[in-house]
Amino acid sequence: MKLHFRSYGSGRPLIILHGLFGSLNNWHTLAGRLAEGRLVLSVDLRNHGDSPHSEEFSFKAMAEDLREFMDDRGLTRASLLGHSMGGKTAMEFALRYPSAVEGLVVIDIAPRAYLPGHDEILDAMASLDLWAYASRSAIEKALEPLISDLRVRQFVLTNLRRVEEGRYNWKINLSGLRSNYAEVVKAQNSETPFRGPTLFIRGGNSNYIRPEDATSLLELFPSATVSTISGAGHWVHADAPEKLLPLVEEFLAKLPG
Repeated sequence: MKLHFRSYGSGRPLIILHGLFGSLNNWHTLAGRLAEGRLVLSVDLRNHGDSPHSEEFSFKAMAEDLREFMDDRGLTRASLLGHSMGGKTAMEFALRYPSAVEGLVVIDIAPRAYLPGHDEILDAMASLDLWAYASRSAIEKALEPLISDLRVRQFVLTNLRRVEEGRYNWKINLSGLRSNYAEVVKAQNSETPFRGPTLFIRGGNSNYIRPEDATSLLELFPSATVSTISGAGHWVHADAPEKLLPLVEEFLAKLPG
């Protein structure tokens, strides 16, 4: 699967992986700032953004997509930064291909299993006949009683794409995500840990990484450290970009050459 991507800067490579319902656009500003002195490659994961759709959707599949992406660009090693679903994809890749990962940054996600939490959003998106709406504002109004949180609703609307007939469709592959949603929340396991440099960054107002997750983190990523950004929720990069950026830059700067 050939992933859509955007490139910034030049130098040692850093690959950025977005979260569920997201795209590389969510990271545009930070990717540009991280590109000072390095090559940043921000990608759309399968079934998201402008990357191809597939009814196969798992962290194994997305890790293999990333392997192909690196091979196509002649990259033998790269640092990875992933948020939420992208963080799990980055962890999966590091566990499968440890020699290909210089450093690993995982934002607000742990390798444990999670309770389902997105079914209502997926169902709400699937319930709309987008061809019945002529404007983005009309779609937002239709979503309002189904997704009451304004911020979540606006994030979901970033997945709208205007098509030739002047109407809209969803960029993401709703059927693929809905039928494989159990893959998104399952735990990750490996007989062999990733021993390379690893930084977990959690939002202080988020419960995605809990104190009791420390055991599983260190079992799979024994070199890991955990930093907390106070005042940030799950979308750390949106809530506190000025706090996130120096943490990531400091970590990358310390990676062995």
